[in-house]
Amino acid sequence: MRVAVVGASGFIGNRTVEMLHLGGRAEVRPIVRRVAGMALSSRFALDCRLADACDGEALARAFEGCDVVVHAVSGDTQVILGTLAPTYRAARQAGVRRIVYLSTASVHGQAPVAGVDERTPLRDDQVIAYNNAKVRAERRLAELHREGGVELVILRPGIVHGPRSSWIGGFADALLEGEASLVDRGRGICNAIYVDNLVHAIDLAASAAVDGEVFLVADEEQVTWADVYRPVAHALGFALDDLPEAIVPDFSAPRPVDVLRRSRAGRVLVRMLPGPVRATLAAALGIRHDDPADDPWALPSRRRPTVTQEMALLYRCAHKLPFAKATRMLGYRPIVSFAEASKRTVAWLAFAGYRPSRPAAS
Repeated sequence: MRVAVVGASGFIGNRTVEMLHLGGRAEVRPIVRRVAGMALSSRFALDCRLADACDGEALARAFEGCDVVVHAVSGDTQVILGTLAPTYRAARQAGVRRIVYLSTASVHGQAPVAGVDERTPLRDDQVIAYNNAKVRAERRLAELHREGGVELVILRPGIVHGPRSSWIGGFADALLEGEASLVDRGRGICNAIYVDNLVHAIDLAASAAVDGEVFLVADEEQVTWADVYRPVAHALGFALDDLPEAIVPDFSAPRPVDVLRRSRAGRVLVRMLPGPVRATLAAALGIRHDDPADDPWALPSRRRPTVTQEMALLYRCAHKLPFAKATRMLGYRPIVSFAEASKRTVAWLAFAGYRPSRPAAS
């Protein structure tokens, strides 16, 4: 089987190339947008091709002779939606049998409710723009699939972790820069999937008799955000329990006064006014403070980290998404345990040059 990987320079795309090639599972053809994107794949002397994922003609040439295309392109809404028709029609022109498209479990929201699975209707009016883009992408692919000519399988992974993951590297960077924080002490459920488990699902989806199907895929274990981040913190000499609790803003439409008070610049400007004027302004805006000596416009002594709306929702997820359908129809079972995944991730941190800022916390 010859497999073209579009987006082969990315985290998931590159690991797909590595595992399929090193495991002898397929003849892999990495497809990247720029020559620099060939750096990692060129270790294996593979037949790398250059093609922009929005350029149908270039893709058709790159897909020639391939049986399967893995769409692992990441980007903004324009990229997410703009690469679909060129990829599908180029695959049809080149005689490709199947496309495996990497969607996301976030089409169900960052904090899905109990009972959500692949049969749950999707909404494109969510508060997170990325979710809506991926919902529309799945719908657009379904339309293209109805045109015929190329099979389609969609995978919905959750938080993809492991070596080179932005979730891991980003958290490590935040720790070392003194900007890491948690919400609710990291007790929320993380719908995690180790990258090698995802590539295993991609491999299965490339050949199983499941044309037109959609699958949630995840790790076996139910884990929390604290479970994911604690080994990283420990490896860098931090105790996870010592991290500050993040500020979770009120994400409803803010009043002008709220914007003013949340802005450090706004507080600085108000503090330039005479004390009685500040007090009058606070009273007029309905800002109550019981202690007359208390200044409601005071600057915080230390800025606590503030999380985005997306992270606030993720951190407060209360349910693990199921992958029973993938087990039943693909034969999918995770091939790497969460404990082993954490061990490999910590080993990568050392390899990547992350050094403890202090002795490992007990």
